[in-house]
Parts: sequence; structure tokens; C-alpha cells
Amino acid sequence: MSAPLHLVCPHCDAVNRVPADRLVDAPSCGKCAKPLFTAHPVDLDATSFDRHIGRSDIPVLVDFWAPWCGPCRQMAPAFVHAAGMLEPKVRLAKVDTEAQQALAARFGIRSIPTLALFRGGREVARQAGAMGAADIVRWVNSHTG
Repeated sequence: MSAPLHLVCPHCDAVNRVPADRLVDAPSCGKCAKPLFTAHPVDLDATSFDRHIGRSDIPVLVDFWAPWCGPCRQMAPAFVHAAGMLEPKVRLAKVDTEAQQALAARFGIRSIPTLALFRGGREVARQAGAMGAADIVRWVNSHTG
């Protein structure tokens, strides 16, 4: 059995320990029993953001967006599609910069959509502008090895 990874539940934000070799076995949360991977981005606020970024042992790709942004709305289906292709290797999440202005300011988000890739609690890559699902996957893979 491989070393356990910490994964934050997308439903209840509980931190779960899952052996790395069991990620592909559709693990469930030990607290709420819901799936840890849903092939859909997780919506984050300030509290859940810090928990998901700081406690997750897998990379987290965050889409900083706003509901009034045309390119953000255009990219949304591609981001969902990319979630299905990247999980369980990477968790995808969304931050509404209109509702979470403090988070947007904290990370210096100046244009949207902006994708930021976090690993080990730190930002490791950033890309501004809308992308298709294949481009998102290719970009993430180029930064995660």
C-alpha cells in the first residue's frame, strides 16, 4: 500500500487520508460518505480556499472568474470538461472574484479568467485568458510533470 495523501472533500471540506494508489478507486469522504472526486470544479470561498490549497496533497487548479465576464462564462464548460480529464491527479476549483474580492486582491488577480495552479500550499504557475479543455489539460500537465 502506498503512502496516504491528504484530500479535502469537495462537499464538507473534511480532510481525508487516502493511499495514493487508491485515488483511481473512486474514494469517498470518511465524514460525509460522498465521493472525493466528482469530475466537477469545487466552488471556493475564503475559508474553503485556504483549506483546499493548504491541506491538499494533490495540485489544485483554481479558475478566478466573475459572473459578468463573457470569456469566463465561455470557458466554464471547458473547465468542467478538464476536471473530468484531470481528476484524480489534480483538483479543479473556482473562485468568483466578484463575491470573493479579498481572495482576488490577495493573489493580485488583474484579469479574468485567470488560472492559478497551487501545489503544497503555494502558487506554482499562472495563466490569464480563456482556454479550451485540451489547452487547460496540456498547460496543467506541463506544470505537474
